[in-house]
Amino acid sequence: MKASKLLFLFFILFFVSSKGFAYTEKNLLQKNADYEKVKTSLVLHQKWVRYPAYDDRAGWDKLIGGLKENYITQGEKQLDYVWQVVTAGNYLEFERSGNRTVMERPLNNNLQVMYDLFMAELAEGKGRFIDQLINGVFHTCEMTSWALSAHLNAQTTHRSLPDYREHYIDLMAGDVGATLSWMHHFLAPSFDKVDPAISERIRHELRTRIMEPYMNQDNFWWMAANYKPGMMINNWNPWCNSGVLQTFLLIENDREKLAKAVCRTMVSVDKFINYTHDDGACEEGPAYWESAAGKMYDYLQILSDATNEQVNIFNDPLLKRMGEYIVYSYIGDGWVVNFADASAKGGGDLGLIYRYGKATGSALMMQHASSGVPTSGRKSALARCDVYRGFQALEYAEELASSSATSVTPPVYTWYPQTEFCYMTNKQGFFVAAKGGFNDESHNHNDIGSFVLYVDQTPILIDAGVGTYTRQTFSSERYTIWTMQSNYHNLPVINGVPQAYGKKYKATDVTFNPRRMCFSSNIATAYPPEAKVKEWIRSYTLKSSGLTIEDRFDLEAAEQGNQLNFLTCGDVDTSRPGEIIIRMKDKKVSLAYDKNTFIPAVETITLEDPRLSSVWGESLYRISLDTQKTPVSGAYRFVVKKID
Repeated sequence: MKASKLLFLFFILFFVSSKGFAYTEKNLLQKNADYEKVKTSLVLHQKWVRYPAYDDRAGWDKLIGGLKENYITQGEKQLDYVWQVVTAGNYLEFERSGNRTVMERPLNNNLQVMYDLFMAELAEGKGRFIDQLINGVFHTCEMTSWALSAHLNAQTTHRSLPDYREHYIDLMAGDVGATLSWMHHFLAPSFDKVDPAISERIRHELRTRIMEPYMNQDNFWWMAANYKPGMMINNWNPWCNSGVLQTFLLIENDREKLAKAVCRTMVSVDKFINYTHDDGACEEGPAYWESAAGKMYDYLQILSDATNEQVNIFNDPLLKRMGEYIVYSYIGDGWVVNFADASAKGGGDLGLIYRYGKATGSALMMQHASSGVPTSGRKSALARCDVYRGFQALEYAEELASSSATSVTPPVYTWYPQTEFCYMTNKQGFFVAAKGGFNDESHNHNDIGSFVLYVDQTPILIDAGVGTYTRQTFSSERYTIWTMQSNYHNLPVINGVPQAYGKKYKATDVTFNPRRMCFSSNIATAYPPEAKVKEWIRSYTLKSSGLTIEDRFDLEAAEQGNQLNFLTCGDVDTSRPGEIIIRMKDKKVSLAYDKNTFIPAVETITLEDPRLSSVWGESLYRISLDTQKTPVSGAYRFVVKKID
């Protein structure tokens, strides 16, 4: 029990502590509409839903189009599915070994099967999938909790086993609530033909697990109901609020009760928008954009539809900047800038990017989405377990597929002055992304001052990203994981000491000079006192000839040698003093260093985690340049050039 309480305390600190300087009282939603406006604008009895009624066969045939047989085939595969039980042991395994997937896998499998059956029934409309879907619905309603074991330590018990006395709304619970709400909306009459108790049970569980806790409790950290300076607000906020909003709008038809609930979600989502920097960047990285700004779009679109477009803030420039971040963070060929807990492979949900761009008037987002869409624009709707996004993918599929497919030319530079991200390109195909920030960002890695380099859309010097989530990932053991440590980012180890975790460990004097194409920051303040560093100015200057990396430093004492690290996925040749050759596929670069100052070494990092190996292959390589002697002050210079 003591260990569980410690884990819970770290969970709270990890998600709720931050610099706090990002938060400004914009309150865009509350300024757009008060309670009375919301109440009078609400479209009741689900008449806001833009999709055909269940028995509108022509409507569903038109919406689904050529995917009808695909949906039916997927549903047929699940007719004999044996619903999986999430056992007490599955939940407790998170405490015992740190394994999350043993609990999440059976739950996710069940939810995917329910989605397949649901979409198959909507596609066919003959009742053939109803009985098996009822099995899944009933099974889900019988669960003690819909929350994940990794999140249940926020319960009063601080344990990973669900407590029947308390209903905790997390990401999964919000998703399950939304899913069951959509199933109830379309299929309640079909369920009632079997037994009215089924629909009644769904309504009971939604009220008990989602609606009543949301309205009566202020202790869900992601709601930020009692916001105080220094709190972190991340993707949990729009993600959970999106699920909650769908549940209320699909179940509640009392105008006053619904208006109060909608207004409560507006106050909460305003906190997320308030927390977002004015530059619009997602500090959680591109991998979380779909769950942060993307879920905010879902929430805002549903809110607009449900209020007959009377509550709509899509024309605010900040929302456009938040959307366009995902385009600027795209490097090409499926690669993205992957700071924080992010994979370098991705590119985003193009349908979501298109819809977001259309809502905010971003031609850039729409163009980016359309340039990456294959001729069969509908097919992305098949693989979903998110009902609302699945419906939207179908709704916009034809429009997206037929839109102009002009590729987006990346800008010479993109600078996010508040979030302290900087992207630079040159005509030789270099793409450099560097960051400042602080070591307590959402999904933080100790990576202040780090960078990545791609040449012709090929990774050369990289950020490894993050492995499979376990208990350790969000615990006091987080920084024992190598991917989280600064010495496995493209950064120095100073006096034998890496960067430290905490909001006080940050970049200072962060600047970007667009004329010189130079990003610079003092990263000394990202290191603890034992590093004995007074100043360490790390700068990246991108010229037509290549990338120059400079370190100017001033130490209190030189007790150990410094080590300069570079992480790569390419083959490394250190045979020639003063020059390291990195080859990745058909691309080759040289990394020049002072042979009289440094001794090179290469460490092979074997990747056993599939979340990493699926991106990088079997191995990564850490190039370490160790100083032969270390003065208390001086400068280092490295030059990266392309070899044709």
